[in-house]
Amino acid sequence: MNFELMASMMCADYGFLNKEVKELEKAGIDSFHIDIMDGRYVPNFAMSLNDLKCIAASTKKPMDVHLMIEHPSNNIHIFLENLRKGDTVYIHPEAEYHPSTTLQKIINAGMIPGIAINPGTSIETVTEMLRIVDKVLVMSVNPGNAGQMYLPYVGNKIDRLLDLRKESGFEIFWDGACSADKITEYAPKGVAGFVLGTTLLFGQELSYKETIKKIRNLEFDN
Repeated sequence: MNFELMASMMCADYGFLNKEVKELEKAGIDSFHIDIMDGRYVPNFAMSLNDLKCIAASTKKPMDVHLMIEHPSNNIHIFLENLRKGDTVYIHPEAEYHPSTTLQKIINAGMIPGIAINPGTSIETVTEMLRIVDKVLVMSVNPGNAGQMYLPYVGNKIDRLLDLRKESGFEIFWDGACSADKITEYAPKGVAGFVLGTTLLFGQELSYKETIKKIRNLEFDN
């Protein structure tokens, strides 16, 4: 079964960031998920523009940039200038006055436009944007910190989005508390990729290569 695996780099060892990127790349990760936080939209500061630059310079794998910042349109050019065409940029619709304008800037720069949906964000408030984005990142935890507990009601939201996907053509990605059982349940349903953090990838006894191989070899009910 084909599905993407993205490494949540806010969980990596920052003392050896270049080494982490190389090891994850050799282990078979598909892309690098970069969480940018401004301490305002979410109550935390995470990765910086310099972290993004470092990772982008260390690999040819795609960047998967998640902007958890207020009014991203004001500064989105700074991020777009440091990405390659075909990289993905997610914004949170409620963080922007006119999210469709910001998404158009992402499209114009040759990037893949996406929106991130918080657990408390209703699908009805983003329905129109589903027609113009290529990716929807569903947060299964409240954004801002790693290691949080999965919120069970998010599963119903994903099921509804899977139905809407048939009409609008976007792909769905899982972010937060991603365990093996979530992958075995939702990959067969049509979730296209999973962001891996401390639950499954980082801080584990197995190496990155062994962990990713184990995930690829999960058994699925068809």
